[in-house]
Amino acid sequence: MKIQYANAAVKTNGRIFFLFAVLFASLTIKAQKEFDGIRGTQNWPEFSDAPNALYHHLADRAYADLDKRSQKVAGIHTLAEWQQRQQWLKKTLHEVIGSFPEKKPLNATIVKTYEKDFYRLENIIYESQPGYYVTSTLFIPKGAKKAPAIVYCSGHSDNGYRPKGYLNEILNFVKKGFIVFAFDPMGQGERLQYYNSKTNKSRFKWPSYEHSYPGAQLFITGNTLANYFIWDGIRAVDYLLTRKEVDGGRIGITGRSGGGTQSAYIAAFDDRIKAAAPENYITNMKRLFQAMGPQDAEQNFFYGMDRGLDMGDLLEVRAPKPMLVVTTSQDMFPIQGALETYAEVANVYKAYGKPENFSMVTDDAPHATTLKNREASYVFFQKALNNPGNPKEEQVTLPSDEELQVTKTGQVSTSLNAETAFSINSKNAVKRMQKLKAARKNIPSYLPRIVQSAKQLSGYQEPKESPAPWFAGQIQRKGYVIQKYLLKGEGNYMIPYIILKPELPTQKAMLYLNPSGKAADVQEGGDMEWFVKNGVMVVSPDLVGLGELGPGEFKGDSYVDSVSYNIWFAGILTGRSIVGIRAGDVIRIANQLKKDGVKEIYGLAKKQLSPVLLHAAAFDKDISKIALIQPYSSYRAIVMDRDYNAEFLHSTVAASIGFYDLPDLAASLAPKSLLIAGVTDARGQASNDGDIINDLSVIKAAYQRTAPNKLQIVREGTISQSADELKAWLKN
Repeated sequence: MKIQYANAAVKTNGRIFFLFAVLFASLTIKAQKEFDGIRGTQNWPEFSDAPNALYHHLADRAYADLDKRSQKVAGIHTLAEWQQRQQWLKKTLHEVIGSFPEKKPLNATIVKTYEKDFYRLENIIYESQPGYYVTSTLFIPKGAKKAPAIVYCSGHSDNGYRPKGYLNEILNFVKKGFIVFAFDPMGQGERLQYYNSKTNKSRFKWPSYEHSYPGAQLFITGNTLANYFIWDGIRAVDYLLTRKEVDGGRIGITGRSGGGTQSAYIAAFDDRIKAAAPENYITNMKRLFQAMGPQDAEQNFFYGMDRGLDMGDLLEVRAPKPMLVVTTSQDMFPIQGALETYAEVANVYKAYGKPENFSMVTDDAPHATTLKNREASYVFFQKALNNPGNPKEEQVTLPSDEELQVTKTGQVSTSLNAETAFSINSKNAVKRMQKLKAARKNIPSYLPRIVQSAKQLSGYQEPKESPAPWFAGQIQRKGYVIQKYLLKGEGNYMIPYIILKPELPTQKAMLYLNPSGKAADVQEGGDMEWFVKNGVMVVSPDLVGLGELGPGEFKGDSYVDSVSYNIWFAGILTGRSIVGIRAGDVIRIANQLKKDGVKEIYGLAKKQLSPVLLHAAAFDKDISKIALIQPYSSYRAIVMDRDYNAEFLHSTVAASIGFYDLPDLAASLAPKSLLIAGVTDARGQASNDGDIINDLSVIKAAYQRTAPNKLQIVREGTISQSADELKAWLKN
């Protein structure tokens, strides 16, 4: 074949291309047939939706939480009971959002002023936190004295509050006598966190990614991006109260889409805001889960649904202050949820005897602003803030881009020595790590507490007794057989797994975890076969969200896959983690192996499934040997790396920083045999980084005290490169 192809190459480039195409196609067909051959759910229509198993499982948990909340709210009938709930809401909302920073001087600077035909435009920079700059513009009607003011929050636009649609509404408010204060949300406008100087844009495709990428690091640390967004808005109100033109008793807030989120959140936390009109955001979490699922990082509270919260609570906590819910009937935020939330919240206002203070307007449109809705907002604020006038929208001339540029370069990152959400969170993470560093001095007495923290924070649930697995067929190969099974998982899904059984019976089984799924290494001559030939039965599952049970993790060259991030956020909302769920399923399979007569159970995990195996092995004493192939070193490493590998997100646990980390779980395994091969940094790259060395030192210290000969740490990062070490590990 090789000689024929070589001769063909001499004859014509077209023919060699054709022959290679034929060969590639045949190999692709062979690979697909091989994959289909080991699929446990093949020819089972019952499991046609298996790729969405993880989402459905988390959604089921969300629905259970929301049903409990609905039952509680349905039992409220008196004003006293509603007021009691409002007090609980204030306390709980502050707990799930996290403590706000201490108020420091705003250091507000009016950068430029432009006099326009009916208003004055002032570009302003203020610090919501020291060094954390907010770019903004104040629009002041000419002759304004003690006028009402509206904080305007932007949706997910690249250029913040500067799109024509936003400016049109802003200037119409100004024309009607309102002062409007618009500011750039973090990651938008002139506040890009990941600015690319070559393109003059964000390195991310969408503003959502500017939020969720650092937002995940905040969650792992135990912080929330919502806290940052809300605080920026609270400080905007602080600034308005410094202006002599503003009547501090007549402040409102509005915004559409992501701005609707911000206006609902900020109003829920700042009592100085008298009236609020969130647009194209309010629905309820049940309908949101049924439609498109949780959204960007800033829209999610720590354990929000697990704590009994829903979107309606953002409105109920404000009653009886004036509130307008602005919606469209074709919105991606489901209108049915908005109707249900409206019906619930109306009961609070009725209890206060102020039903007229709560209203809702809907136009027949998609996720967009409409004239009807804008004019309804004008009417609402004119009444709520006692500023009567013409409610009709008028034509206005918009300011230029140059007039709305606040910083010298058009970006805070290149104009000022600015903090970012990442930099602030990194400093906070260092402080939180001090507690864990102190605990590590007490090896090994601190380790049981570490394991308990891991169980609690990961949302791990002890596996219940499982029904017997279903046998789904087998494939005979030379020297061994591949058997296919389906086992009931933690939720309403079946875990497809394969067992590679050598011809010679063995009571040794190895759980083999690959983030690419069980099909990745099952080929003849592949890594699984290597272990079978070395006398070990190999058991490889597709854990929920992977292989047959998912679309795979973060394929492609983008930094962020929003769907995958949002599934991770769903776990945070419900008090679960993907790691905890998967670790439970690994132990569930291990328990089945014990029932089947297996005496020794080992575990091997590659890359981002290493944390799953570490959790499972720390929770289950019967997993006696552990091998980690190319694992990243720690959760701390991900939090501290501005450019961490997004593929690792699903293997992280929210709020773990300062309580436990992966090196501590590995240390807790002593005296079990542990092999770590090719450890990487948070970008998935081999490195001699000092922080990696420090992470490994935690493991070494624990093993040095109890079982120094049971720990192997080698630089080589693949099974073929580490064959000798793996053979020693199997015997150790």
